[in-house]
Amino acid sequence: MEDRDSGQRKENLEENAIVLDYLPTGRSTSIRPEPVVQILGADRFTLLEAVPKVPDIKVGETVYIGKGDRNKISVIKGRLQYNDLTEASKRELPNAVSEVIKSNEAKFVGLFNTASPINIRMHALELLPGVGKKHLTAILDARDEKNFESFEDIAKRVPLLQDPVKLLCDRVILELKGESRFYILTRPPQHRY
Repeated sequence: MEDRDSGQRKENLEENAIVLDYLPTGRSTSIRPEPVVQILGADRFTLLEAVPKVPDIKVGETVYIGKGDRNKISVIKGRLQYNDLTEASKRELPNAVSEVIKSNEAKFVGLFNTASPINIRMHALELLPGVGKKHLTAILDARDEKNFESFEDIAKRVPLLQDPVKLLCDRVILELKGESRFYILTRPPQHRY
């Protein structure tokens, strides 16, 4: 089946997603009741709504949503804004984001190793909640000695820093809510006019 949002460029498509909520009869505002799932893309943290093929889909489950034969998802209906999520999806979102970050540890540790200034006054790492000038200096000094190898390595070598996974998770959720000027971890939200 063809996606309804097939106009997306290939590099922006998600391959896998985590189920945030399953609505067996769809949204209450839907004209035509059909089951839908709200999902979080496992690469660019894209919030999507899809129609499942099977009724036994579970919250927290990872499903394939890329091109080709999908075993649990029929159609991707489109992108969602944070405010379009159900309350159950909003509650599940931090767990799903944390799971994605932990399963792609090398990618996110790489962010700490390669992040650079955004402009003359701000560094990309300062966009992480709770990272100010002192934390930034400590991170940059530690990475100048040697690149970070894991989240545990970051926590050990930058003692004042909170849990790196939580910092990244908080930043992703902030970006998904659309409350940011800069988007370093997610796709910027689509504006509705």
